[in-house]
Amino acid sequence: MNRSKRQEIFTRWRDANPEPTTELQYSNPFQLLIAVILSAQSTDVGVNKATKSLFKKVKTAAAMLRLGEAGLKEHIKTIGLFNTKASNIIKTCTLLAEQHNGKVPEDRAALEALPGVGRKTANVVLNTAFGQPTIAVDTHIFRVSNRTGIAPGKNVIEVEKRLLRLVPDEFKLDAHHWLILHGRYTCIARKPRCQSCIISDLCEYKHKQLD
Repeated sequence: MNRSKRQEIFTRWRDANPEPTTELQYSNPFQLLIAVILSAQSTDVGVNKATKSLFKKVKTAAAMLRLGEAGLKEHIKTIGLFNTKASNIIKTCTLLAEQHNGKVPEDRAALEALPGVGRKTANVVLNTAFGQPTIAVDTHIFRVSNRTGIAPGKNVIEVEKRLLRLVPDEFKLDAHHWLILHGRYTCIARKPRCQSCIISDLCEYKHKQLD
């Protein structure tokens, strides 16, 4: 895919959705971090249901530690892998309190040192909470990048590096959100909705179904 096609794809996404953001519900960087940890192998809808009551009580690492692991599990037991996630979240909150004055660090290395936080989670937090032009590659973004030809790669790191290199600078801050929303609602896994796709004439997918 050439540069002008990429430019037009992102221009159309921006025109259709000028201020994209995550579908996770949160009110501060700490709550976003917790929501993203919970979202691993879970849907944003499921996470939002669980955090609705949790986030009314818990807005800081200190408040999470007061709630405790058992109390946290009561709120998140509808989410997959909730036992592991609860354990990681309490450990993470302990480190936030001990090493970062209870604040979420704006640094990749410090974020990835927290239990339950990998590269993808760190990228989401850096981008959405702190406005850094990172791109977190999940299954949706991996699929869209490869299927459309925007930034093909064999694994998530390869796709992330290509996106960071190939996405025009003016779109980098919001690219993550446009890609994920496109994969979630249009370029879906089993049967992409090519007929309603606003970039179907630019996409390089060989098996497009336009009728």
